[in-house]
Parts: sequence; C-alpha cells; structure tokens
Amino acid sequence: MTGSLDVLVLGGGVVGLSAALRLREAGRRVRLWSADAPEDTVSAVAGAFWYPYRAFPAERVDAWGSRTFGVLAELAAVPGSGVRMRPALELRHRPAADPSWAGGVPGFRHARPDELPPGYADGWAFTVPTADMPAYLRWLAGRFRAAGGEVERRRARSLEEARAAAPTVLNCTGLGARSLAGDASVFPIRGQVVRVENPGVERILLDQEHPEGITYVIPRSDRECVLGGTAEDGSWDAAPDPATARRILRLCAELEPRLAGARVLEHRVGLRPGRPEVRLEAEDFPDGSRVVHCYGHGGSGLTLSWGCAEEAVALAAATPP
Repeated sequence: MTGSLDVLVLGGGVVGLSAALRLREAGRRVRLWSADAPEDTVSAVAGAFWYPYRAFPAERVDAWGSRTFGVLAELAAVPGSGVRMRPALELRHRPAADPSWAGGVPGFRHARPDELPPGYADGWAFTVPTADMPAYLRWLAGRFRAAGGEVERRRARSLEEARAAAPTVLNCTGLGARSLAGDASVFPIRGQVVRVENPGVERILLDQEHPEGITYVIPRSDRECVLGGTAEDGSWDAAPDPATARRILRLCAELEPRLAGARVLEHRVGLRPGRPEVRLEAEDFPDGSRVVHCYGHGGSGLTLSWGCAEEAVALAAATPP
C-alpha cells in the first residue's frame, strides 16, 4: 500500500465517478481506475432519466433514489452538467396503485383521461431529472479532476492488486464485479436502444407492459432521443439486433408519431449489472485494508448514483472493527 493514496475507486461509470467526486470533496486522496473512458461505459448507453428500475430491495432503493433525485434536481440548474428536468408519462394498461417511490417525486399524479393514448387505462405523470449521459459523465470526470482527483485508464486484475495500491478500495465495477469480486449472483440485463434525431419531443414516454416488450422514448437532449428497448436477463450479446431495432422504432413511433421516419444516429447495446440486491457493504481484511462494494444497480445507475455514492463514502471513512 502507498502512503500517497487514501482511496482507490474502481469503475468509471456514473456510480464510480460520483463516489470519487464525493471522496475528493471530503479531502481524501483519491485515484480512479477505469478500463474504459466514461463515454464507453454502460452508463453512457442509458437514456437516462430518474426512475427506479430493476434494483432491489425497494426500501433501500427508495432512500437512495430520493437522495439522488435531490442532487440531480440541483444539478439541473448548473450550466454544462448535462442534467435537466423533464416531464414524464408512464402508461398503464390497467388501473394501477402508486409506486413506492411516488412520495419522493414532487407533483406526482395520475394522468387525466385526455392525456392517455387510446388503449391505456391509467398513467402516472411526473417530472424528473434526466441526463445527457455522455455530457454528464464528462462533467463528473472534469469536476473530479478539477478537485485534484486522478484518473487512470487501467483495469484491475484483482482486488488484491487494488488493495496493494490503497488501504481503501471502492469497488464500483458493475457487471465486472462478477469476476473481480467472484460474485456469481451478478448477471447482465441486456438493453438495446436506438439513438435518433429529436423531432421536437420534450416528454418522456414509458410503457413497461407492452405485449411486444418494454417501450420508451427519452429525449436525451434537444438534438436526440433514445428509444428502447429490451431487458433480457442473462444475455451477454453486445451486438445490436436489426429486428429488435425495427420493433423499437415502430413501437416508439406509435407512442410518439413525430418519431416516424426520424433519422437514426446510432444503434447501441448496454449490459446493465443485475443482482438480486444492490451490494453496498464493507469487506475488511486481516492486513487492515477495506473494500467497499457498490454494484448491482440494475437499470438504476443514474437513479441511485448519489445516494449510493454517499453511503459508500461513509463506509470508506469508517474505522474497520
């Protein structure tokens, strides 16, 4: 272990960058290792908007999500952050009770009948933070470096190698934790999306119950929309499927007719890090080193990022028993 480094963060996605920045703000000497540039991480593929999705357990997720909502809402007023507040409408095929997270979203309400497209019986209308993820990740990395943090393009070969570099390690490697931490409960949730030019869409639309598969329209910025999608458990296939792309384009145009014929910019696949529960806990070793594990966020990386990062930072600061 080196005396010049307090904490080593593994993983350059949204959770790792958020934790690294909070550590620097707390005065810790921090370095971040990331095998990929921020724009090449799975976080960059996301739409992305604040919405708890495929992350457990609900009570911890709601608390982490509520904290993150507040931080992102503040960042929406910061020029250059890539974050902004947008209206959203989740469509339901039958009357639905409020979700567990509704109390943490100001202005959450059920949609009026005139707001629902034909064939839908209910819907939730709310306003949430969204992020142009490539821009937001660059902003986070820039803030971290400006605060004196160090970023190194490097893949950790083992936790032992990381522990040799710093007395405290934050393991924010997402799906990589399956091999790095030997955690067989981590699995991929394959998500395919299509980036298209934005024809003027300002509202997020989401139908998780569509019989042909989850469908969503996310205006990432005034220039582009992210259309999706899929949620395929256990699939490691990172290649976009043309038939799936055609289905995504067709279903999204049915939800938002202005998208019909929108120019396609890119096809992407991201492998979300699924796990039965988010792992956020400290692991102590006989040599006095500590590894704080923070991974398994499913489709809620952005949504839980600040809440989980701050709890991980608190664990990193705690004295091992």
